[in-house]
Amino acid sequence: MVLNLTKGMIFMFATGLGIVGNIFVLVNYMCLFRSTMKSVQLLLIHLAFTNTITLVTKGITRTISIFVLINLMDTAGCKILIYLSRVARGLSISTTSLLTVVQAVTISLRTSRWRWMQPRSAWHILPLLLFFWILNSLISMNLPFYIKLISNMNISNISKNNDYCYFESENRTIRWIFIILMVLRDAVLQGVMGWASGHMVFLLHKHHQHVLYLQTSKLLYRTPPEMKAAQSVLLLMFCYLFFYWADCFISLYLTFSLGTDSIANGLHEFLTIGYAIVSPFLQIHRDGLFLVPVILVF
Repeated sequence: MVLNLTKGMIFMFATGLGIVGNIFVLVNYMCLFRSTMKSVQLLLIHLAFTNTITLVTKGITRTISIFVLINLMDTAGCKILIYLSRVARGLSISTTSLLTVVQAVTISLRTSRWRWMQPRSAWHILPLLLFFWILNSLISMNLPFYIKLISNMNISNISKNNDYCYFESENRTIRWIFIILMVLRDAVLQGVMGWASGHMVFLLHKHHQHVLYLQTSKLLYRTPPEMKAAQSVLLLMFCYLFFYWADCFISLYLTFSLGTDSIANGLHEFLTIGYAIVSPFLQIHRDGLFLVPVILVF
């Protein structure tokens, strides 16, 4: 019981820290809001908002699990929290993928054949964000029908499994259809990330070679802000992929071990929200904390 309480308090502290970081980033970018806002700014605002939803929903469920406050939640609340958490997870990978593509196009040469893909303004991104909201809402629409609330008779299971809701699917075919849709979505978006990141790495390598040539020629050269921004976006993408695949491996391990490893369970809980916690501080660090010189170029 003490161990679970300690892990729970650490989880809550990390969640609270992540919420503060995302709100700071959200407010910081919103303060730059103007008619000429660039697409990358809007995507970073949306990413911070999505991360906040993830952390709030996970934080509430974890708080209920720690202090066994099951009487404060009904079945409807249970379904809403888990549904929002799943939708936010999908929006996280969707936004990160789109952010990588937009930044890759931004740093492309003006003669590049991909240059036509660059949004003319932030408002051209809104239809894509709306599409992602609809897509991820539909992919997760089966959850409200199969999420159940643990009864008061099973309160001991809450403290043991750190969960008060469970997934009960009576139709395995429908369950596998939605699982396949989620896997397909993640595979496509990560494939897009791979293409965009590879393109950015290639352009950054060419830029690095150019800088070395100018330094050899004793000529002064200042790194363009968009190149620095590309490095920040790449860092965000690699951060997401790290937490995503680490979460997948731990989930597979727990599946085959029947979830009996308490350390692995705790690690899995952190990995599910790790990106939402770490990503805002990566942005704060890359943008110079309270100063935002890189943001202004978007």
